[in-house]
Amino acid sequence: MVAEEKVSPHVILFPFLAHGHVPAFLRLADLLRARRPGLEVTLVSTPRILGSLSLPPASPPLRIHALPFSPADHGLPPGADSLADIQVHQFITFFQASESLRPAFEEFVSGIGSRSPVCIVSDAFFGWTADVARARGAPHVVFLTGGAFGNAVFFSVWEHLPHARTAADEFPLPDFPGVVLHRTQIPRYMLPATGADPWTAFFRRVIAFCRKTDAVLVNTVGELEPSGLDMLRRSLGVQPWPIGPVLAAPAPSDSRDDAGIIRWLDAHPPRSVLYISFGSQNSINADQMRELALGLEASGRRFLWALRPPLGSDAKGAFKPEWLPAGFEERAARASAGLLVRGWAPQVRILAHPSTSAFLTHCGWNSVLESLSRGVPLLGWPLGAEQFFNAKLVAEWGVCVEVARGNLESSAVEKENVAEAVRTVMGENATGEEMRRKAEAIARAMAAAWEAPGGSAAESLEGFLRCVEASVR
Repeated sequence: MVAEEKVSPHVILFPFLAHGHVPAFLRLADLLRARRPGLEVTLVSTPRILGSLSLPPASPPLRIHALPFSPADHGLPPGADSLADIQVHQFITFFQASESLRPAFEEFVSGIGSRSPVCIVSDAFFGWTADVARARGAPHVVFLTGGAFGNAVFFSVWEHLPHARTAADEFPLPDFPGVVLHRTQIPRYMLPATGADPWTAFFRRVIAFCRKTDAVLVNTVGELEPSGLDMLRRSLGVQPWPIGPVLAAPAPSDSRDDAGIIRWLDAHPPRSVLYISFGSQNSINADQMRELALGLEASGRRFLWALRPPLGSDAKGAFKPEWLPAGFEERAARASAGLLVRGWAPQVRILAHPSTSAFLTHCGWNSVLESLSRGVPLLGWPLGAEQFFNAKLVAEWGVCVEVARGNLESSAVEKENVAEAVRTVMGENATGEEMRRKAEAIARAMAAAWEAPGGSAAESLEGFLRCVEASVR
């Protein structure tokens, strides 16, 4: 009898069009090919996103395939191929426009599927690819680049709109009554949702498609999120495979600006600098920006702030001095107490630097993982999406103090509270020491997840691959 030959499918990776999603899919490609040398993997995206990538040499090389996308056809700015290219109020138009990629994606999959078995691994926002897979008898997987708890709560809020059912400020989730939310933890575009609006319609489509998938890969560590993984399993009715942390490698840089940032950090003592960044897709409002600046000054702590224009301004425009208190930057520079960086900063290198003590963050999941994987505790200021729920989770872990919530005009932030939170997290006090101890323990758990043999993430990815291979024989 001839032994049955193991068949590896051609894996098609389809990340959503956002800076926080594409790197995780690229790293997933590396992880898959490290465990199955020779595996054919194709990354699918728009021409502009694929053109911006620096792909490392590999054998066989990671294939790429561009799908035509014309944002201007949908009322978006020409060339707006990513969420980072638009303002928050345009997000729903962008989400809807992304669904126009379906015909070209179906044609691409049909071409590959006629030659070899395929496995589609898509972002949740491209959950419609489950129907594309079903039509061809191919396995389909959703890769959640966020955490288990954050995604489970985010989906639950969209499905039930619990805040619209009550006048109370606090309310439990109908399907997870142990999770109680506050109205200030509901993102701005969720607050007015009625169930008949475009936002709700889009996300309920996403959830319905996710329930059609065969499995869910989750960018989290099983030991850290057992209850979140159970929530996802109950919500979606499919097996979640925790394969995190899936972290992009630090981007090599010979930029003069990056070198200057690292030199500035080198000049300061260990654990003495607060890093501040609100990510690539959102920002605080101008009043909040000024209050944060005054709070940083009042704290007396050193800081490195990656600045973006405030909410409502051109995200790619020049930064205006009036958005900060008069003389703030000059005072910080003169005392070597602070460094302001316009736009992008080498976040991974900053968080890995011994001078970095804490991270004031919007609590995007990539930022949370990048910080905690290096034992750096957090000051949370969630702005949108599931960031509010990520902040809730890491506060429960004891590694985050929440400074403020949201960027609405009504979202209060006071310099005194900022200064107090910064001193608490960075200080030589019982709370600060305990937060650092817990953050270091989480860093060890994250590292252990990928240790071989026996690491939980390594075992989970292997189990997932075997299931996929069995399904295509």
